[in-house]
Amino acid sequence: MMLEPTLCPRVEKAFEIIGKRWTGLIIYQLMNGPMRFCEIESSIPISGRLLSERLKDLEKLGIVSRQVFPEVPVRVEYSLTEKGLALNPVMKELQTWALKYIDV
Repeated sequence: MMLEPTLCPRVEKAFEIIGKRWTGLIIYQLMNGPMRFCEIESSIPISGRLLSERLKDLEKLGIVSRQVFPEVPVRVEYSLTEKGLALNPVMKELQTWALKYIDV
């Protein structure tokens, strides 16, 4: 597949979104389905403050949905929207590439 020789502003914005620290990993975690804040926080080494900020950013972009359940105590779950789920093939390809080429 040949890529465009000039950088499209939309592609640049997409890399900016995904490339923001922790954002890709948050999306990657949510690919498995809805998660509570504490589940996301315990799955990646991120502070609660920064996780909250990233989730708000992703919600504003329409990538993540926040659902509040009127229970006691209140339960909040985060999930990917249709827009967020559309990143699934990208995330799978990135995972395949990482398993093949990245040594940890």
